[in-house]
Order: sequence, then structure tokens, then C-alpha cells
Amino acid sequence: MISKTLEEYLKNMYVLEKQNGDIRVTDIAKKMNCTKPSVNKALKNLKDNNLINYETYGKIELTHDGRDLAKKILEAYDIVFVFLKDVLELESSDAKNEAEKIKLTVSDNTLNELAKYVHKVLDFNSLDCGYDLNKEKCRCCSRRTLRENKI
Repeated sequence: MISKTLEEYLKNMYVLEKQNGDIRVTDIAKKMNCTKPSVNKALKNLKDNNLINYETYGKIELTHDGRDLAKKILEAYDIVFVFLKDVLELESSDAKNEAEKIKLTVSDNTLNELAKYVHKVLDFNSLDCGYDLNKEKCRCCSRRTLRENKI
């Protein structure tokens, strides 16, 4: 089990990998608004937990376990975001900021219960994209479906 801070590093590394194809210390520091020494300390801890492969000044790669955990972390964020945006109807920017904060403070059990609630309320079983609680999510489809149901 890793800390919430390390989860944030892992999540951001996964996003950077998807966006850029590679992960660099400088990019992580910039994205997370922190120092390179802080990133290097996090990288060491993630490596010790077998979530990344990394040698100093070398390529940073997520392991299979690291990638799976990053996806779960993003899923938890997405569930909170969708709840705030589509159920409580917060503005997108507010929902984004709040989801980041909430995700860091609630337990896995609470997130699982929230996921079940969001899944039920938004009827994700009927999405055209094949939404599945155990796979990567699509926020666009949930919003489109909710809007269509309200019309």
C-alpha cells in the first residue's frame, strides 16, 4: 500500500505517459508543481514498491502493477468527478478541483460505495461506449447520457 501522495505521482506519471509517450522528471515536477528532488524521492519509493522501473537519469517506465494501480487511481478520481459534475451539477472546473481533494482524503471503501451509487444513478450499463466499472472510464459518455435523459 502506498501513500496518497505517491498515488498522485503515479497518476500523473500515467497521464504523462499517455500524453507524451514518455515520462521525465522535469515533466512530473512541472505537472505537480514540485521540485525535482521531491520527484526523485517519490520515484525511489515507487521503484521500491515495484510500481516503476527507473535508474537515475534513465527512462521512467510504469510496471504492469504500476499501470494497473494508476488506472484504479484515475477511476476513483473519475467517479468523484462524475458525481460532483453530473449528479450534484457543479461547474466542471469546481468539480475537477474538488474531486482531486476528495479523492485524496476518502477511503477505498467509501470510493467503492460512491462508484456503486454513481453507476446506479447514471445507469452506466446502458452507455454505447461499453462503460464497465472495471475498465477505463469515459466521462463524455456519462455526461451525454445524463443530458439526454433530462431532455
